[in-house]
Amino acid sequence: MRNFAHKMYYLNNETAALPSTVNFAQREAHSSTLELKTVSINPDDTYTVQQAINAFGFGWFHVKLSLLVGLCWMSDSMEMAILSILGPALFCEWNVTKLQQASVTTIVFLGMMLSSSFWTQLSNRYGRKSALTLFGVLLVLYSILSSVAPSYAWLLTLRGLVGFAIGCVPQSVTLYAEFLPTKHKGKCVVLMDCFWALGACFEVVLALVVYPYYGWRGLLALSATPLLIFTLLSPWLSESARYYSYNGHNDKAIKVLEQIAHNNKRHMLMGRLMADEEPSSTESFRSLLSSNLYRTTILLWFIWLASAFCYYGLVLVTTELLVARNKENNPNECVTFMTSDFMDLLWITLSEFPGILITIKVIKLFGKKRTIVLQYLVLVLCTLVLMSVTSRFSTSVTLFIARGTISGIFQAIYVYTPEIYPAALRSVGVSGCSVLARLGAMLTPFVAQVLMDSSKVQAMSTYAFVGLLASIACAFLPRENVGYH
Repeated sequence: MRNFAHKMYYLNNETAALPSTVNFAQREAHSSTLELKTVSINPDDTYTVQQAINAFGFGWFHVKLSLLVGLCWMSDSMEMAILSILGPALFCEWNVTKLQQASVTTIVFLGMMLSSSFWTQLSNRYGRKSALTLFGVLLVLYSILSSVAPSYAWLLTLRGLVGFAIGCVPQSVTLYAEFLPTKHKGKCVVLMDCFWALGACFEVVLALVVYPYYGWRGLLALSATPLLIFTLLSPWLSESARYYSYNGHNDKAIKVLEQIAHNNKRHMLMGRLMADEEPSSTESFRSLLSSNLYRTTILLWFIWLASAFCYYGLVLVTTELLVARNKENNPNECVTFMTSDFMDLLWITLSEFPGILITIKVIKLFGKKRTIVLQYLVLVLCTLVLMSVTSRFSTSVTLFIARGTISGIFQAIYVYTPEIYPAALRSVGVSGCSVLARLGAMLTPFVAQVLMDSSKVQAMSTYAFVGLLASIACAFLPRENVGYH
């Protein structure tokens, strides 16, 4: 699923600590020159991992890292996209009910929620790289086993284990953020969101090619391809220098920093490496509900829940509408997807790219808060239109606009939320929002698949009502810094 937690790393610690001596500042200023000059060494001259990374800039090392982390995001997105295809396919395979179809989707998100703390503790103890390597092996294994599941019960269990493995994806964001120069962290939010959209589109293209010949089983197995590539390349993935430094392994941290400097064609800094300051671990969820933050926290919790509820709801509603149209044309057959359906689904999914880019432009003009309010109102209008439209073209255009809009909403709240909380509370603040977002994702299948089957009007009215409440909630949020960072 969209990685609700850990994206605040991009926006956390926007101002790095200044170098402790003039000698370090001089070296940093001249690090881009080709000539290595003699520098006097001051025993008290120190630097942190973040200061070194800022000095090295964004280079070839980060390009390779972006591609590797992007594979994790693509695989996460593909696993989410395939959930919308599985439901109708399982009906024809095992004649499962709509409630059972919804349960296959919900259990994935439940697995993600339950495994989040496990993967965090594992990566903090053994390193981000070790956790991500294990995640890759497990997800590929569970995906392949899901493709040969002999019964619904087995499939439900294995999809829950898939969700458990996907709970590690935010650790890839942590690793990525700990390697990023401060001034590039905000821009890389867009880059990762584009990988997410790319994964969703790739899944639809894969379904277009594979599903007609090998069905949902072949699609499930081949959907693990990006993560299989990531797992095979993981030995070349660098462990976080910040993780090494924080755990007292400065020698290993320096080796990683030397690798970054070499790849980016910069000189290694001279001096003594010091650990970056870490946020206090004494902060808790109770701090989010203090007298001056409780209203903001409750509003943000609902907005994140509504965003996940509407995003995954639209993903599921899209396929439900496509399959329902096929059933009308072939009432006596068990029909799932046709080639034309996958083409429509591809165009609708492609809307995430313009949705993200347009959101960035609108934020620059009106700010994040107004942008989210406006986008939710557009989403409400689209859901109301979907109640009455019947033509294939009108339905596809409306879904295109709605899907792009909700993707833009996610982009805006990712950037907005960390700005609202004090620096010491950003991590726990976004983690709290993440929990509510997963809850929204768990609930939405019972509207998009179960309620939609009995009443299209009631289902779409539910999404319209939730979207309207979210726009009102956003209107009461504090004012943020105008502009995109």
